[in-house]
Amino acid sequence: MLRWLRGFVLPTAACQDAEPPTRYETLFQKLDRNGDGVVDISELQEGLKSLGIPLGQDAEEKIFTTGDVNKDGKLDFEEFMKYLKDHEKKMKLAFKSLDKNNDGKIEASEIVQSLQILGLTISEQQAELILRSIDADGTMTVDWNEWRDYFLFNPVTDIEEIIRFWKHSTGIDIGDSLTIPDEFTEDEKKSGQWWRQLLAGGVAGAVSRTSTAPLDRLKVMMQVHGSKSAKMNIYGGFRQMVKEGGIRSLWRGNGTNVIKIAPETAVKFWAYEQYKKLLTEEGQKIGTFERFVSGSMAGATAQTFIYPMEVLKTRLAVGRTGQYSGMFDCAKKILKYEGMGAFYKGYVPNLLGIIPYAGIDLAVYELLKSHWLDNFAKDSVNPGVMVLLGCGALSSTCGQLASYPLALVRTRMQAQAMIEGSPQLNMVGLFRRIISKEGLPGLYRGITPNFMKVLPAVGISYVVYENMKQTLGVTQK
Repeated sequence: MLRWLRGFVLPTAACQDAEPPTRYETLFQKLDRNGDGVVDISELQEGLKSLGIPLGQDAEEKIFTTGDVNKDGKLDFEEFMKYLKDHEKKMKLAFKSLDKNNDGKIEASEIVQSLQILGLTISEQQAELILRSIDADGTMTVDWNEWRDYFLFNPVTDIEEIIRFWKHSTGIDIGDSLTIPDEFTEDEKKSGQWWRQLLAGGVAGAVSRTSTAPLDRLKVMMQVHGSKSAKMNIYGGFRQMVKEGGIRSLWRGNGTNVIKIAPETAVKFWAYEQYKKLLTEEGQKIGTFERFVSGSMAGATAQTFIYPMEVLKTRLAVGRTGQYSGMFDCAKKILKYEGMGAFYKGYVPNLLGIIPYAGIDLAVYELLKSHWLDNFAKDSVNPGVMVLLGCGALSSTCGQLASYPLALVRTRMQAQAMIEGSPQLNMVGLFRRIISKEGLPGLYRGITPNFMKVLPAVGISYVVYENMKQTLGVTQK
């Protein structure tokens, strides 16, 4: 496609000497399918497809909305030319930022160096794959003409946006709250895109959690009651819950689980930004290690703020029918009979669980990304939706697996006051009791329903997230 684009639309001889309108005009005529002197969104999409440059709906709409200065729903030649000239200027700046030795060519070592500054570590072999996808003449270097031709219709504006293909999005909610927060560019912060993305993620999380709530409640019941003396399997657990409280009881505790999304997301986002400022010098890009530390600390801050709601969710899920009339009644009874301290039972194992979860989630994601770049990146470094979803789900699942024993002890500590005759043990005491009575498998009670909800949670949250982004007018990078 690049060689065709260079040969037909941007002849090599014309790249430097001809007046820009000549080549812009040639391209505009190819896109103006009905010859009426203007290009609408459908003509732009069809024209780019026929030229072998399908970008996807989001990118095409971004080009159109940016270029359509007078907002009449059409691009005339002047608007089209202005958009391409402005875009070329931005891509020239991106090219210069990569060309560290100013020799007019980008080499693999320069890509490695530039991405390291932006907090993305790749090998020289992976950088060569990126170069190969842009390199039109097989020299394994990229000059300005090749760079411009490749990004001619890609609406990215700087090198940061180019590497955001691999942004590890938190729009995917698998029911946990320990993931490292999302990254937002300065442009997204100024334009208000950040809060729209957070809102879209929040709604996606609410729908996803509600859809998989029966499995989540079963997990909690198995964590609390599934000892060797009272074995509980998936079928038996569901039957027991329905018999005790009817079908509606399967969603017990879900309201609290959904309500806590908003304050937790807000606190985590705010804290993450503050910790990033503390750990990096002004103007410096955040690296992987700093991102991990900032994200873990932001997660701990958010958990400290909303932890009483975690206790309420567990108590409501484990409670019998009629024991509590709702979240506020549950809070009132805990305060009356157990005091303020009860709202932070299990806080220490919960806090300790953040580090293995966030660390392994991030490490596995980076490993999967590197594997994909090494083995499957041929024509493009853009992995596509399915690869990103798969990597995100698998890395989060590995994080859950590593921190699960701590999550189980946290849940038991939250609920042990409700179990008659149960001693009130601390974290170490509970670990010892579980291992002595149930063995190591006892630390993983309830993990099967936990894993069963991952795939539906990922699928549901992704569909809702994408639809919410369209509704809220979030532009795709």
